[in-house]
Amino acid sequence: MVNLIIDGKNVTVAKGATILEAAATVGIKIPTLCWLQKVSPTGACRVCAVEVEGVERTMTACNTPVKEGINVTTQSERLSAIRRKVMELMLVNHPLDCPVCDAGGECDLQDACYGLDVAKQEYSALLERRKIRYDWPLIESDPNRCILCEKCVKVDHEIVGCDAIAVVNRGEATIIDTVDGKPLNCEFCGNCVAACPTGALISKPFKFRGRPWSFNVTKSVCAFCSNGCQIEYHSRNGRVARVTSDDSTFNNGNLCINGRFGYSYLNSADRLTVPLVAEGGRQVAADWNRAMAVAAEKLQAIIKTSGADAVAGIASPRVTNEENFLFQKFMRTAVGTSNIDSEARFGYAAAQSVLREKLGLTGASATIDKIDNAGAVLVFGSDLNAEATGAEYRVIKAAFKNDAKLVVANMRRVKLRKFANSMLQYRPDSELALINGLMKAIIDGGLEDKSFVQGKVGNFEALKSSLASLSLSELATAAGVGEGELREAAALICGKKSVAILFGADLMRSKGAAEKVAALADLALLVGCIGKETGGLFPVDAKNNTQGMLDVGAAPTHLPGYQSATAKGKDFWQILEGIEQGIIKALYVIGSDLTSYPDNNRIKKALAKLELLIVQDVLASETSAMAHVVFPASAAAEKSGSFTTTDNRLQLLGKAVDATGDAREDWDIIGELYNRLTNAGHAHLPAELLEEFKSLAPLYAKEVPAIEGRGIAINTKAFELKQNLAFSGAVSSKSAAQSQFNLLVGPIGYHNGTTTTRSENNLSVSAEGYIEIFAGDAAKVGVADGAALKISSPAGTITGKAKVSDKLQAGLLFAPSHFRDLNANSLLQGSVNIVGVTVEKA
Repeated sequence: MVNLIIDGKNVTVAKGATILEAAATVGIKIPTLCWLQKVSPTGACRVCAVEVEGVERTMTACNTPVKEGINVTTQSERLSAIRRKVMELMLVNHPLDCPVCDAGGECDLQDACYGLDVAKQEYSALLERRKIRYDWPLIESDPNRCILCEKCVKVDHEIVGCDAIAVVNRGEATIIDTVDGKPLNCEFCGNCVAACPTGALISKPFKFRGRPWSFNVTKSVCAFCSNGCQIEYHSRNGRVARVTSDDSTFNNGNLCINGRFGYSYLNSADRLTVPLVAEGGRQVAADWNRAMAVAAEKLQAIIKTSGADAVAGIASPRVTNEENFLFQKFMRTAVGTSNIDSEARFGYAAAQSVLREKLGLTGASATIDKIDNAGAVLVFGSDLNAEATGAEYRVIKAAFKNDAKLVVANMRRVKLRKFANSMLQYRPDSELALINGLMKAIIDGGLEDKSFVQGKVGNFEALKSSLASLSLSELATAAGVGEGELREAAALICGKKSVAILFGADLMRSKGAAEKVAALADLALLVGCIGKETGGLFPVDAKNNTQGMLDVGAAPTHLPGYQSATAKGKDFWQILEGIEQGIIKALYVIGSDLTSYPDNNRIKKALAKLELLIVQDVLASETSAMAHVVFPASAAAEKSGSFTTTDNRLQLLGKAVDATGDAREDWDIIGELYNRLTNAGHAHLPAELLEEFKSLAPLYAKEVPAIEGRGIAINTKAFELKQNLAFSGAVSSKSAAQSQFNLLVGPIGYHNGTTTTRSENNLSVSAEGYIEIFAGDAAKVGVADGAALKISSPAGTITGKAKVSDKLQAGLLFAPSHFRDLNANSLLQGSVNIVGVTVEKA
């Protein structure tokens, strides 16, 4: 610790702290302009100048480390004069265009001028106007307003990890610009815009929409991925005009393109605005009373003639905990069936079942902020940039700022590779061999967390014995990596104070995923990553409320709070088979476009057989076009309720605007249909539903306090490990026979699900699907970048533009799952996200 004096106050801080940080600990505020707490300081603006006794020149508080015994003065006539001169000199090169600048009213430069009483320009210069960059999607750059604080560059480099912008040129010609003239590496997350203290970087969709004080600001939670970033909706006249997040939030103000710009789907022409009823072979607009009557009467008729199990429901990770809870209650109580499932069936639900059985976990073993200070991080089978960007920011922080050792295991060279100490690019379907190879390398080297294994885990000798029968060389060959790479990766993730392991869709949706997730759980036990102050085991999901949906019992296998169901229902694929066989005659779908699911050609054929299809959604889709009754629902910005993240944080939404047209909140729609079927008269309000759920679910009972404002309730009970932890002891080196070509279908960072393909903002960056192909394979097939490529699987055929890439391995292709026109999901069969295909030039 270091002792010093600041403005006569005795201060004690850790070694390495800056004067600015030390002053803050005793409530002394030093003015800043270029400083941003979450990135490294530059000392560029000099506004934070302070005096240190015995030092003739002033020092910048933001990047001057404390020293034992120094005496610092932060306020004096001399310092005030220096700071005013700094601001006056800064204004020489800054246009006074506040009346037309979008940063007006929330500009740090304005605030600094007012705070330092700088009301005039003492100096003048003959200025050369710099070219404004209008050509970037979503972001406009005006270098004439730039004060070269470098906040944007540091955020881009240190937090986002893109290196899309940099300080270019020298002297008077210095500006912030793209390195190569084009924003090729930019993710258009807008974090640079948020960091900019002036109007040099602005949001193009928000340009000229109005002054910040003219909008209503509503605190809420992002409704895209499972990270649950805290946001603010800025709305006026019933429309959301922008989304922001400040640095005091759980996510430190950092958002991805979806969180910051994806809101424009709210204003899509594809919004469902009135109830629809099928009549004479077409859908016609109806009032709510008629639509409800048709749905209720047809449901009752089917239940009466064919029984309750002739009805099934599809829940949604897009709707709130309260709404999913009410939906499962509607199915189980009002209808009388447990035939309820969701798209969680394609990976997350099965992985969760394994974690519950082996470890007692229903989701992550800790909150994702525990990744920040882990000593080592393993990211397995997940493109975090596409699945959960906020988690990727945490991993980058751990590796870049806190020097964690990073191992990335993926079939593709994903973005995190640039930060990785080890990149294990494994063969398709070889995850099991790779995990077992890592465990063998750890045990052979005696690198396991001995205190954790010996003190908390049983059956270690069985695991050790099973692995002893396998050859590390053979495991490496099966995985398509080098034996030395396995040993190096094992050494990197072992012997550290804590380890974080993150895994995603490529593991959870692979063939034989349950066995592989169980093996990864063994690896987590072996390195002792669970139950420590930092690190942990973190399953990742691309949808916002998958965890909460399963917590509240919207699944065929369990009741709310994972209580055992006496009668288990059909899962998604069994529901589909039931429809095909004529056993299931009615399907109620909320917040889901089934025609975007895997193997959707089969799904479409099945839906056409239903006697009753009820679709309740925000946006029109192929599924809603096939429905007998369509209920228009509210989006997340238009409702109340809560979401639960995969790391067990429960957060309340804030209702920013009313639903468009005649759309209603999902709980309101389900509640009325519930009442019509049961002759009840209860309102089913969200707050009451949450309390009812908590009373039924030991997982949430009393550990979840009431939430106000921006509070986060953490379900600490969900972090409790089961008693008698044990390794499975059964290992394997098997991997499937390889097709000549395999197509991997998954998300990309510019979109989330299909929702953002209705967002003009996202489409301005990523407008259509493509088929990514390894450069060597493209040459063999005879296709160039942008040429048409035809791919076929047993489930169907698609044609799309080729994107020649060096990020893939030979024989592996990739297509984004979001785009309805490309419909890459139609080639998949079952829940697996990879399929053998034939490839030809179209």
